Amino acid sequence: MTASPSTRVFNGAVERLATGFRWAEGPVWFGDARCLLWSDIPNNRIMRWDEETGAVSVFRKPSNFSNGNTRDRQGRLVTCEHDSRRVTRTEYDGTITVVLDRFDGKPLNSPNDVVVKSDGSIWFTDPPFGILSNYEGHTAPVELPTNVYRVDGRTGAATVATGDVPRPNGLCFSPDERRLYVVVSGAIPREIRVFDVSADGTTISGGRVFVDCGAGIPDGFRCDTDGNLWCGWGGGEGLDGVAVFNPTGKLIGRILLPERCANVCFGGAKRNRLFMAGSQSVYAVYVNAQGATLS
Repeated sequence: MTASPSTRVFNGAVERLATGFRWAEGPVWFGDARCLLWSDIPNNRIMRWDEETGAVSVFRKPSNFSNGNTRDRQGRLVTCEHDSRRVTRTEYDGTITVVLDRFDGKPLNSPNDVVVKSDGSIWFTDPPFGILSNYEGHTAPVELPTNVYRVDGRTGAATVATGDVPRPNGLCFSPDERRLYVVVSGAIPREIRVFDVSADGTTISGGRVFVDCGAGIPDGFRCDTDGNLWCGWGGGEGLDGVAVFNPTGKLIGRILLPERCANVCFGGAKRNRLFMAGSQSVYAVYVNAQGATLS
């Protein structure tokens, strides 16, 4: 791990918690159950790792080729599903509620990553990756632009937050929720863009490049309480792992892994353990930072 002293624990070691997956994605921490959930997309399942025992088990199969996961402000699991082309919420009793599966009368593409704002609204990206082949979903025509959506937490009404991002991927709010970061997977080189969130928290504007990723391949990310962005990263040796950027977009550290990292989340009792969903494995490392949210 190479990082600034402000984010690094001097003797913190990267641990491989589990391996043997086809494409690990969407980690989410459940502190009340002391467990981590994540998607194994091509294997059509959500996995679970228990902190107390280290046991790995199947949480849900089939998962409709789930991708990104998060928790809402009531602690419920919110999931992006490729195969069913929808975003769902798992209720306390285990039943599934559909958050959104259509817009303007047309099916979504393949919801990818999701976050929940403090007002209860659900924001997610909708690139076409899950319908481009039968590996992470099923082949189907693209019927909608690759939008970023907002679903109101009270009314359930869906709006397009932005339609100007080609193939949006990971997304994350800054700790004060005044900024929304979005990965642009349709740009060459790839970018991380940042948007300003309106005073009422319902719209975004002013999209601009936050990071030009060069040869790097960003995927999903989360913010710590200082506003640093911890980004799943790929691109080959010397790039695969996690890249850490400060609130001005300056690279301040890397966590190198032997495989590409798709997405991350903070967890543990103090929210200072970074969980990393790599290609075929899930890793963790203690850091000198705390996740801004539990999702």
